[in-house]
Amino acid sequence: MTDQPNRETTEPTPQQEGFGPSPDKVHVPVLPQAVLEALPGGEVILLDGTVGAGGHAALLARRLTGRGRVIGLDRDPAMLELAARATHGLPVELVHASYTEAREVLAARGLTAIDGLLLDLGLSSDQLAWTHRGFSFQNDGPLDMRFDTTQGETAADLVAQLDAEQLADLFYRYGEERFSRRVARRIVEERRLAPILTTQRLATIVRRAIPGRRGPIDPATRVFQALRIAVNRELEHLEEFLGGMAELLKPGGRAAVISFHSLEDRKVKHAFRNDPRWTVITKKPIVATPEEVAANPRARSAKLRVAQR
Repeated sequence: MTDQPNRETTEPTPQQEGFGPSPDKVHVPVLPQAVLEALPGGEVILLDGTVGAGGHAALLARRLTGRGRVIGLDRDPAMLELAARATHGLPVELVHASYTEAREVLAARGLTAIDGLLLDLGLSSDQLAWTHRGFSFQNDGPLDMRFDTTQGETAADLVAQLDAEQLADLFYRYGEERFSRRVARRIVEERRLAPILTTQRLATIVRRAIPGRRGPIDPATRVFQALRIAVNRELEHLEEFLGGMAELLKPGGRAAVISFHSLEDRKVKHAFRNDPRWTVITKKPIVATPEEVAANPRARSAKLRVAQR
């Protein structure tokens, strides 16, 4: 999948593109106080590489002065629509682009380096709530899972095209699913009967393929995570960005990255620790307090790591 830099939010809205009406924002940003403490305020330029519904960007923008601003990027046009509402009247510029395109986005604005950047790698609660996007199996919807619905293969495409060995490898690598081969074989058997096009059908197939009693985590969770990561090339994008992230910052600039599963967190930890350009600020990742988890359960798996150029 090839991203196109500088696709501004003047592009067609989600309604015009056939996404259906966007619901009200339900996402609550995780670790808000820790993010504010990690990144500078005042007359600075900040990049929010995964702006989502705009929660973190709005918090950061309210501390800016003078010509300071936040440049917010996202691959999902529907999320940018929500971010525009959340940041209305604040010094925030929104751009339809992947964070891997940050260098091009900054260069187009005459910027060679910035004062701080944030990545929140989690899936938004809004995206999960939109059944027509196919991220969740709680309700039935098309098996899509693309962050950017204007391009790329869907999860249904991967389920239809990959052979059993490729599917098993995908589920094990990105979902750490120990029954990956059983699940992959069952999918191949079922798709011979009829295409697997919806979230509920795939979830049902996965549940039937995994033996044993069901625990607190739905058996389909790891397979859905793996497909979403593969569809959006999340780990490839993260690894690419981490390698050049220091070059985006001025000396003394800060980078803050929030991850939600071990595959991401390991990459962030190693990038900060193994690159001599970074001074690690968080020796251990910052996690949510019990009070925040009680108010926002999604925060329970969030880990924030911070480093300084």
